[in-house]
Amino acid sequence: MPHGPPEVGVGPWVGPWPDGAEYDAQLLAEGDRRNVVDRYRYWTLAAIVADLDRRRHDFHVAIENWQHDFNIGTIVRSANAFLAREVHIVGNRRWNRRGAMVTDRYQHVRHHRDVPALAAYLHEQPGGPVALWGIDNLPGSLHLETTEVPRRVCFLFGQEGPGLSEPARDACDATFSIAQFGSTRSINASAAAAIAMHSWIRTHADLSGGDAWRGSEH
Repeated sequence: MPHGPPEVGVGPWVGPWPDGAEYDAQLLAEGDRRNVVDRYRYWTLAAIVADLDRRRHDFHVAIENWQHDFNIGTIVRSANAFLAREVHIVGNRRWNRRGAMVTDRYQHVRHHRDVPALAAYLHEQPGGPVALWGIDNLPGSLHLETTEVPRRVCFLFGQEGPGLSEPARDACDATFSIAQFGSTRSINASAAAAIAMHSWIRTHADLSGGDAWRGSEH
């Protein structure tokens, strides 16, 4: 069944071109078919990243990458949607970008050889340490739903299937589980990541202004 607009984005700019260093002449001339919100139509990539950097939230997202998990790209896409400060890839430097839908271009993505290296980086951040919270349904994990999420936190996710590695569990400041009520033993890693990120949004994000995007004309 047909749904949504026939094309993503907008065509060439109609009328006199706008002034401003943020605008991309090629996009103004040819149209902007990128998957960006209306706020950034016709803007250069650099201008969009600079504006996002002004508003980034204080949470980070980290993913263990030992098996080129296809979920990594989807987690990066959610990190962009919720405006994570940084995304951290732990383990293999190369990761499956397919699910990111090019949103990694708008994020600061860092690589760490292992989780202890990630933990050291987070604990030495300017402004104070960033807590490293593992998200996995492990025995002894605390309940994410009833825990107050700190402003400065990094959510760490393991591979789809095995979950957090043993070194990751040891390096985390704490681990948290997401309540489930059905028959399956676990939920998809990218779904768990979105839930954890949204728990930060519900606690700390400013929803009163125009920065929270809820719809688009295009």
